Amino acid sequence: MSTDTIERAVDQRTYASYARPLLWRVIATREFAVLALLVAVFLYSRSSIEGFDGPLTLYFLFGRSLPIMLLALPMTLVIITGEIDLSVASTMALTGAVLGIAFTEWDLPFVMAMVVAVGVGLACGLLNGILIAYVRLPSLAVTIGTLALFRGLAEGFLGTDTIKGFPEKWTDLAKQATSEGGSYPIVLIPFVVLAVAFGLLLHFSSFGRGVYEIGLNDEAARFTGVDIARTKLVLFMLTGAVAGLAGVYQALYAGVIRSDSAIHLELQVIAAVLLGGVSIFGGRGTLPGVIAGVLLIAVLNSAMRLDGVRDDVTDIIIGCLLVASVIAPTLLTWVSGLARGRVRRTTDHPSTATAPPTPSK
Repeated sequence: MSTDTIERAVDQRTYASYARPLLWRVIATREFAVLALLVAVFLYSRSSIEGFDGPLTLYFLFGRSLPIMLLALPMTLVIITGEIDLSVASTMALTGAVLGIAFTEWDLPFVMAMVVAVGVGLACGLLNGILIAYVRLPSLAVTIGTLALFRGLAEGFLGTDTIKGFPEKWTDLAKQATSEGGSYPIVLIPFVVLAVAFGLLLHFSSFGRGVYEIGLNDEAARFTGVDIARTKLVLFMLTGAVAGLAGVYQALYAGVIRSDSAIHLELQVIAAVLLGGVSIFGGRGTLPGVIAGVLLIAVLNSAMRLDGVRDDVTDIIIGCLLVASVIAPTLLTWVSGLARGRVRRTTDHPSTATAPPTPSK
């Protein structure tokens, strides 16, 4: 391992920022900026867009965005390691197709059909994990390939057909509110449980520390005893399993299964994760920031839909936010470096005007 590599790894782990006041350390973060932007967009939408301040706004906002919220949880850990998974939306489509076929054609009990569908999602994640962690293929190339593979399998199973007729108790459960006339769907409860579980895994466990170490420097992580291959395999399997759960929920919430469901959803998931402060280069990010990023995209989608904005315009705005979230850290680092260099030059070369006078002979 070269000296430059070690210096970069050490530089990323310095604690100089902790010399600043606690309030400043909280405010001067990307996570706080995303949270502030979320509050500003929400308040502006409530005051300016007709219908956004209605009693069911939050209910539909959370209900429609729950798949993105679910997928963002494991995607956060994957991107922190420096990898990426573009096949999550196709995995959702495939698990939904398997759910419909297992229930209508294989005559499985609906609970068993859901288990089979989530198992298919887990198998998809296992395939990605083996190719990336053990065969050591680039995650971008692998998941682009499996994106097409899983979507093609879903289209092969369903074609142009749609599957309906799920048990009403399950479709009603997917749409049920926490109380009579409540503003929150009941499915937020399992999401909160999963979010807490992933938060504990990432921020309060040795496994999570290994995830950050892999993203900072995988060679250094190997020397500290982190099993890189196993960690990545577990993360991609978790991503596949959660995508299976999201596919089941999407089918129940919509009440219909089609092969083109969740198309382009992976872009919104990645945008939410990067907006939430996770570095695309790995080694940095927090789960609370990601959840704020997911909610920001959900609020934007809901507000622009109610305002009559076309979907392509919405995609353009989200794409611009994604580009800005990637460019902003590099730009801020460059500006900060220029400022430090200017201060250093001023210190090393004081002005002659402040120099002490030369004593006379």
